[in-house]
Amino acid sequence: MKPQDAPLVTGYALACVIIFVLLSITGFQIDAIVRGGFIPARLGTDLILPPGAMVPFALTPLSSALLHGGVLHIVFNVLVLLFIGRQLEAPLGSKAMAVLLVAGAYGGALAQYLADPASAVPMIGASGAISALIAVFALIFSRSRAAAIGPIPGHWVRALWLAAAWIGLQLLIGFAGGGGFGAVAIWAHVGGFLAGLFLARPLLRWRFGAR
Repeated sequence: MKPQDAPLVTGYALACVIIFVLLSITGFQIDAIVRGGFIPARLGTDLILPPGAMVPFALTPLSSALLHGGVLHIVFNVLVLLFIGRQLEAPLGSKAMAVLLVAGAYGGALAQYLADPASAVPMIGASGAISALIAVFALIFSRSRAAAIGPIPGHWVRALWLAAAWIGLQLLIGFAGGGGFGAVAIWAHVGGFLAGLFLARPLLRWRFGAR
């Protein structure tokens, strides 16, 4: 598949890489994470913040999705983003993909906030948005089959297995980087994944009509 077949996903991945490289070279990575990362405790509190411009809290789910904490973090996220996202953008279209990525970013941020609203640790990374893509891919486009478990349909079981694998891989990366469980925003992955599950069918109807 050529980049022009999936301009949105390709552009998003390229933007993440460029921002990571520039921040690493200039030494502003930590400052950018503090100012642009999603910090749950910023909502409705008197959290002490560093002087200077901060990304408005309502926009930090988007700005945080452009920031990454290390080479393993960004390489893995970009590879998954390109592999799955470019397969989805061709049939869904760029507009539907934009909705899905934004919803995944905000869904991940919401879940992370609900899990720990007092946390002052910045959440960063494209994982929430990618989790939404994984959900749609697993629920609709994956050719693999999974047996139903009780009342849970097979396609939902397949999606849940893929979500577990995705979170497990992120945990391994967290441990490889020395951060352990604290290095991975688990609830952001869950929130992004749920956003993708809820949007999968509506986006298909929007793209192809009610069939």
